[in-house]
Amino acid sequence: MDVHLTRFCTEVGLDLITLAQLHDRELTEATIKALRQDGFPRNLGFGVQSEVAQQAEDLLESASRTLGPSVAELDDLAADFASIYLTHNYGASPFESVWLDEDGLAMQRPMFEVRECYARHGFSAADWRKRPDDHLVYQLQFLVALIEHNRLESLAEAARFLDQHTLRWLPAFAQRVAARSETPFYAGLAMFSAGYLDEIRDVLAQILGEARPSAEEIEQRARVPKEEPLPMPTSYVPGSSPSW
Repeated sequence: MDVHLTRFCTEVGLDLITLAQLHDRELTEATIKALRQDGFPRNLGFGVQSEVAQQAEDLLESASRTLGPSVAELDDLAADFASIYLTHNYGASPFESVWLDEDGLAMQRPMFEVRECYARHGFSAADWRKRPDDHLVYQLQFLVALIEHNRLESLAEAARFLDQHTLRWLPAFAQRVAARSETPFYAGLAMFSAGYLDEIRDVLAQILGEARPSAEEIEQRARVPKEEPLPMPTSYVPGSSPSW
């Protein structure tokens, strides 16, 4: 594989690991200190170019640079993290199913589709009962695994996964977090993550020599026929259903 492409895969993989870690757990004093020292997010290997992504990058950089951290700031950040990722007080779930299921429920068809993608590549969620397979953090980690393989086949799979899964819901998640979060850091992190992945998808299209499908094409491909309801038995047959 071309040395420039290998470098791209390595740098993007490292970037996505960083983003996954920030979506994964609350900020600590040590993490905040590291972000400031490293000049996050300007230190990331892939430089975003779009106006929207750069605006999100500016917001995230400013928020990272000005974090104290005081006890009050840490408390505000912890409360914001909980409202986004734990209690869902903002109505901005990090689970794909909630955004793509017709009834807005977690652990529905989209989660199982994501799980099937993982299984094809030997990837699995640590404990789906605590964190569903379609959680943003797992999706970012899966993309890392694909991109760091440095193979065109894996990059093509990453492009398909972004089309069929992550980028179908992440922009809406980001917009809601940005509108409702109490801290500039998490508003910036959400918007930057969405913008970053959108630009990565553009680069993958160039690498693969395949145009990105339109939103309409993606939704058309994602449609599945509704399952016909099973016929109801006309009479009770012992043993055919629970007796309680």
